[in-house]
Amino acid sequence: MEDFLQKLWTNIADFATSAGLRILGAILILIIGMKLIKWGMKMLRKGKKFSNLPANAQTLVVDLVKAALYVLLIAIIAAIIGIETTAIAAAITSAGLAIGLAMQGSLSNFAGGIMILLFKPFSIGDFIDNGTHSGTVTDIGIFYTTLETSDNKVVTIPNGSLSNQSVIDYSAKDIRRLDLSFSVSYDSDIELVKSTLTELAMAHELVLKEPEPPFVRLGEQGDSALVFYLRVWVKSDDYWTVHFDMMEASKKIFDKRGISMPYPQMDVHLDK
Repeated sequence: MEDFLQKLWTNIADFATSAGLRILGAILILIIGMKLIKWGMKMLRKGKKFSNLPANAQTLVVDLVKAALYVLLIAIIAAIIGIETTAIAAAITSAGLAIGLAMQGSLSNFAGGIMILLFKPFSIGDFIDNGTHSGTVTDIGIFYTTLETSDNKVVTIPNGSLSNQSVIDYSAKDIRRLDLSFSVSYDSDIELVKSTLTELAMAHELVLKEPEPPFVRLGEQGDSALVFYLRVWVKSDDYWTVHFDMMEASKKIFDKRGISMPYPQMDVHLDK
């Protein structure tokens, strides 16, 4: 009996020593790991590329990296204590699949938000058009992007759809080409129309001479009108100002020079 008790006590002592060492090692790894994660986050924030990201993108990156490092730390501690890492991996995978199936749409928007924030196809303050909505970007969130339209409406677009569409960024370049068309009657003198439109464009103070001077040519011979194309380069901020100025000024100068603008008409021939 005495030998049995001695053996039992020895086994308990060995187990306690082994378990104690494991627990002590796990606590030590936990403390060191948390300090390393904190140091790593500080180094991440000091990175040059990181500082160039938008504020909301910085928060997102920090949270994702921190979460991944803590999951890794927990897995290491579990292995030290004696918990099988395969069981932990299986539990994490199952939870991830369940969450993924329940939040397919949200995850798509989340992934789209990450793509937009990292690759920056447009920025806050840019005027964009995705084919359905157009407006000035006022906010780029993780799940949604907000636009303010020209008539002061607020449009919220899911990032999932926005990242998978073609988006025109009208603010990406400092200058834009303005294309205008003018219809005149078939009786009009072609050279007179061309010289008039060229003179009109050259006289406007907001029309740029580079990268190309104003371009005017007869573009179409329509059913009831000759259609002239005018192309000028302007600063992106001046686009609509020049557009409206040219439309108003062209009507005035056409009237002065006797260049008539046609109206739809139809000739009817009656057989006797």
